[in-house]
Amino acid sequence: MSDGAPSLPPMLATAWGLRERPNKGPRPALSVERVVAAAIDVARRDGLAAVSMSRVAAELGTVAMALYRYVSAKSELIALMADAAYGPAPELPRPGDTWRTALTAWTHGMLRGARENPWAVEVPITGPPLLPNSVDWFECALRCLAGTPLDGGEKVEVISMVGGLVRTRGQMEHQINAAIAASAPTSVPGGYGRMLSELLPRDRYPEVYGVIEEGVFGDEPGAPGDEDFDFALNVVFEGIEALIRTRA
Repeated sequence: MSDGAPSLPPMLATAWGLRERPNKGPRPALSVERVVAAAIDVARRDGLAAVSMSRVAAELGTVAMALYRYVSAKSELIALMADAAYGPAPELPRPGDTWRTALTAWTHGMLRGARENPWAVEVPITGPPLLPNSVDWFECALRCLAGTPLDGGEKVEVISMVGGLVRTRGQMEHQINAAIAASAPTSVPGGYGRMLSELLPRDRYPEVYGVIEEGVFGDEPGAPGDEDFDFALNVVFEGIEALIRTRA
């Protein structure tokens, strides 16, 4: 940062602790951190749609207008919530890690954050990482790839692709689990494969029947497990590994 740099948007100044506080006047009763934590509590209990300035204010025993001293709008609050949900990045790579083991740990850390805060995957992505924790995770992923011959642009694309895999899995798990909890018809209480076999003519969908008969779809409803995610992740990593070998 330099004195000649343009002014930061208020949200970034708030997130990075750069917003100036008045020297005079009463000491603030709250903090950005407390407001964000209260909003996350609401989202965990009742979903992202339940988060409003008035609801968060009620959680804190104050009025909605009081929150605008700490965040300028609900959209800013939501962005700060999403950044806080994942927390700081882990210390990676660990001694002895290859890029692949390190990035696997990074990916599972991101997925754990999405599972612990499923509302966070509903927050739209509006640009590259700019908030503290998101930049921390970005830096961590770059460290995981630091020993590879990939150039900077390729590393960024790899991180974007793997992060997208995490986000897609988090969204799918969240939506399937919500449908099951709501007893939605498409949650297929009797098992996905069983329902398909009742709906579909075998001669029209022979390949679908082949997958069903392999036992790919269990009888219990629910999102795919970690073994499915790890398979998809390893397919992606095999492609990255092949690219790296061409640079050796």
